[in-house]
Amino acid sequence: MNSIRSTTYLPARPRMAFWIAAGFLAGAVSVLVFHQGAMALANVLELSQRVPYSMAPAEPFGVPRLLSITFWGGVWGALFAAAFHRLDGARLVAASLVAGAVLPTLVAWFVVAPLKGQPIAAGYVPLAMAAGVLLNGAWGFGTGLGLALFKRERREGDRRRMVERRLVGSDRRRPVAVMA
Repeated sequence: MNSIRSTTYLPARPRMAFWIAAGFLAGAVSVLVFHQGAMALANVLELSQRVPYSMAPAEPFGVPRLLSITFWGGVWGALFAAAFHRLDGARLVAASLVAGAVLPTLVAWFVVAPLKGQPIAAGYVPLAMAAGVLLNGAWGFGTGLGLALFKRERREGDRRRMVERRLVGSDRRRPVAVMA
């Protein structure tokens, strides 16, 4: 019986647990590189008084601020990985940038700020509101970039295995002499 092997390549999606862990890692690293880097740039340009890489205790539990936002950046990164698992490349980065600028900012303004006794929406001060959107947008860009890099490495490995299977599979198609 002859069987026809398909040569159509369909990119495999990473398993969801791996992908969510990659999202957590990408989000946490993005806080350290992109979010805090943008905050340092804003501080140098005197657009913000906030100090980057601050280890001051954060309310309500007294955890160092940098560790707190790195953890929450990882949580948001895991959520983005779950939400955007079907996107690839530039679309993944763009979706993460837009969602990063909007979603964490809204949660910070309308959920976190009241819990900490701070005014909602950064007190409706335009510069403070813009800073939140820009910093979180930088974080979202970094998270999307990290996720895209994780996905690219996975696809390249899948392609390599596919080529190896084809080479091994080509040996199977040859007729085998059977001794009777």
